[in-house]
Amino acid sequence: MEGALVARDRVGIQDFVLLDSHTSENAFLDNLRKRYQENLIYTYIGTLLVSVNPYKELGIYTVKQMEQYKGVNFFELPPHIYAIADNAYRVMCTEYNNHFILISGESGAGKTEASKKILQYFAMTCPTTEQLQVVRDRLLLSNPVLEMGSIGSSFVITFSLFPFVFLFFSSQGAPVGGHILSYLIEKSRVVYQNPGERNFHIFYQLLEGGEEDLLHDLGLERNPQKYMYLIQGHCAKVSSINDRSDWRTVHKAFTVIDFKARDLENLFGVIASVLHLGNIQFEEDSNGHAIITTGSQIKWISKLLGVHLSILQEALTHRKIEARFEEVLSPLDVDLAFYARDAVAKAIYGRTFTWLVNKINSSLANKDLTRKTVIGLLDIYGFEVFETNSFEQFCINYCNEKLQQLLIEMTLKAEQEEYELEGIEWEPIPYFNNKIICDLVEEKHKGIISILDEECLRPGEATDLSFLEKLEEKVGDHAHFVTRKLADQKTRKSIDWVDFRLLHYAGEVTYCTVGEKTRAQPLLVLCRSKNGILRECFHLSELDNRRRPETVATQFKNSLASLIDILMSKEPSYIRCIKPNDDKAADKFDDSLIRHQVKYLGLMEHLRVRRAGFAYRRKYEHFLQRYKSLCPDTWPYWQGTAAKGVEKLIKHIGYKPEEYKMGKTKIFIRFPRTLFATEDAFEFRKNRLVSRIQAKYKGCLGKREFQKMREAAIKLESCWRGVLARKLAKKRMWAAQTIRKYIRGFIHRKQPLNRNNKDFVRLVQYTYLMKLRDHIPKNVLDKSWLKPPEIMQETSEFLRKICTRNLVRKYCRGITLSPKVLQLIRHERVKVRAGVRGARAGQPAQWSLNGVWLKLRLSGEAASASKTRLVVGFQYVTPVVKYDRNGFKPRERLLVLTRVAAYVVEMAKIKQRIEYATLRGLSASSLGDHILVIHVSEDSKPEKVAVSLYPSMVCVCVCEMHGNKTS
Repeated sequence: MEGALVARDRVGIQDFVLLDSHTSENAFLDNLRKRYQENLIYTYIGTLLVSVNPYKELGIYTVKQMEQYKGVNFFELPPHIYAIADNAYRVMCTEYNNHFILISGESGAGKTEASKKILQYFAMTCPTTEQLQVVRDRLLLSNPVLEMGSIGSSFVITFSLFPFVFLFFSSQGAPVGGHILSYLIEKSRVVYQNPGERNFHIFYQLLEGGEEDLLHDLGLERNPQKYMYLIQGHCAKVSSINDRSDWRTVHKAFTVIDFKARDLENLFGVIASVLHLGNIQFEEDSNGHAIITTGSQIKWISKLLGVHLSILQEALTHRKIEARFEEVLSPLDVDLAFYARDAVAKAIYGRTFTWLVNKINSSLANKDLTRKTVIGLLDIYGFEVFETNSFEQFCINYCNEKLQQLLIEMTLKAEQEEYELEGIEWEPIPYFNNKIICDLVEEKHKGIISILDEECLRPGEATDLSFLEKLEEKVGDHAHFVTRKLADQKTRKSIDWVDFRLLHYAGEVTYCTVGEKTRAQPLLVLCRSKNGILRECFHLSELDNRRRPETVATQFKNSLASLIDILMSKEPSYIRCIKPNDDKAADKFDDSLIRHQVKYLGLMEHLRVRRAGFAYRRKYEHFLQRYKSLCPDTWPYWQGTAAKGVEKLIKHIGYKPEEYKMGKTKIFIRFPRTLFATEDAFEFRKNRLVSRIQAKYKGCLGKREFQKMREAAIKLESCWRGVLARKLAKKRMWAAQTIRKYIRGFIHRKQPLNRNNKDFVRLVQYTYLMKLRDHIPKNVLDKSWLKPPEIMQETSEFLRKICTRNLVRKYCRGITLSPKVLQLIRHERVKVRAGVRGARAGQPAQWSLNGVWLKLRLSGEAASASKTRLVVGFQYVTPVVKYDRNGFKPRERLLVLTRVAAYVVEMAKIKQRIEYATLRGLSASSLGDHILVIHVSEDSKPEKVAVSLYPSMVCVCVCEMHGNKTS
């Protein structure tokens, strides 16, 4: 409970005892409103539970909720009806004493639903067997059957009696039986309903859900508008109530509770006869006496009740007057006849309901005679104030006066006993003692009920005014009694001549004396009924009893006295139900209506009594366990007794002496603000502790995560090292195999290339070639050469020749003509001529141009078709590269040889024409570089003719001879 104090500004306080302004009705309502707006419909006043009807489903009555409250300390969880039920059950089981739960509130406040929830809690949480399951089913299904004694409005079901349900438990805590006592069924509801209310539900359920054959046998029709007793509230049909479904539930309940077919037939006959009685009409005959005008209804009643028609007619239109030695029948006027009809209807229904309760009790009875513990469940109206308050309201309010007196006395008694038990001095608590009002109602010979009895049973004609005059005479000087005659000028206007007013603990109530609701009813005709139920309800012995019968008021007073005696012998729990609005709408909080109920339920008075001493008390162990973190000496572990620990704790917190008392087992705190300050300090401390715990926990999680990562890393490293080791082993194996392979190749290196030496030979070749790449000679004069291995001798020699030729070619391309070079060219000229002559004669020549001309001879057709047709009669043509005299710039040309001359051609132009007559000589290279030097005389000037030929393949140098010089 203490934990909820943190959010008290938003959701209010769970216990009204902790309200700082406990005497303020506005503060009380404000706290109730806050909780209602947050769908928190339950609030405590100490151990009393205040329940506000939400008019909607909240999902707080699940099996999980039941398990949550089972066996838990009363104040440990938020307020709930299950906490009340569980506390009563645990106290009964542990202390082996009897308990009762008193549920009160006005119509629509949720009393019946509260009773159902408590029964369901016991059914779900108590130990069970197969036999006990039958008892549970009957207990739960007795509720819809008892709604035969309930009234209905457009939205709610409310019992029109005070059913006191006793649940018997075995020594193991298992429910083994039950018993129901009923007080004051409001029989006037049978014949009259206030606007917006319905009659008892069974009437509508029978008409809506009954089979056609059943209705036919009962002489009924489905339309409830045709029955006078069902339409006075103007809401026979209500959308929120499913009468057909409820009829099936009731019918199932009758079966489970073991009703025989004959019992049901008689019961439905009684219910139908009440509806037929409401439709009986009277009119005056010529003598002013009442006669029945509708014959069909009286016949159905006679048939259903098993009463002779003439006797029934006589009972409804006459009354019997007993003289000294004889009886005289006196006819009734119309008004008295209607009253007699209604009296018969109320008597039939009232006694039938009593029979029904007895029938249920017989099915719930436990045959085991061992001692049982009991939990009583009393569902009772709260204080009622209507515009017109009749005898029923008088009885209900009288009952509430007695129960309020009982509540205050038992609360004070419990407080005083707890103080004495804890060794704390008891301080007398002033409170309003309503015993004075109870005495006004019930005092022997002087009370209102005694005066009413005298007036009803005295000889002669008693009237409402004569009863009122007797009240003024006997109790007119009482401070809580007022009539129009006794009131002052201001009050007199609000009281009628036939009214009297009582000043109850909850306020003033004005009662109307009109009517004869308390007279003994002349219903002896029903003793001769053939209906089995009525035969049990109306005994023939009543005909011979000459004693003065008790009035209904006296019967109720005696029943209430026995009820109070029963309650005084049991441990109490209280539930006060509040209706938040008259519209039965969800989330609507009517301040004025709730203020009215808070006053009439005596909640402020009860709160004032609970707060007169100490607002908060808790066992030392619980208090120390919760708040020990506020003191360094008690946190985290206290080694001494709990009382010493609490004493050390409150000294550290700084409690003042007037703020608390130390009992034997509990600490008592006087002011709520002291507890609030302690709770706020605890909340602050808790946040710091939570932060520290979170830090530790996060560190633990981080450490755990690090350890996991470390283990994963170690495992990964281990796996990776394994992978590396396997790779290394594989690599070493490969290396060993490779070395072995090359050693084998070295051994067989001199053999022809085969499988054994192939890799070694290739490696040697590759190695030599890669080394040779870096040791190639840079010029023709460098005669060095890398020594080859034995198997590369031939290849090395071939490469050396290629390299030498390449160096020579590069060298030749880079040289310029010098006299020495010209001399070399001349020296070669003779060789060239000899080669040319040999070529013309078809003889092979051993020089560098060998075989060049054979494939370049053109046929006559090809020559004539070519673009060089301007060159007449050429025989040979070849592409060449001509080097200029200056700079030796290379130019691509075609060399065309004819019978007359040689031509150097560029594209389609003849760049030079060299007559053979001017030809002084030819020189050719002895290498394979295809160099040819043509020597011409200085005087010859080549003619230029445009001829188109192909790219060059032969290098040609055309040199002019200047005497012995060549240019």
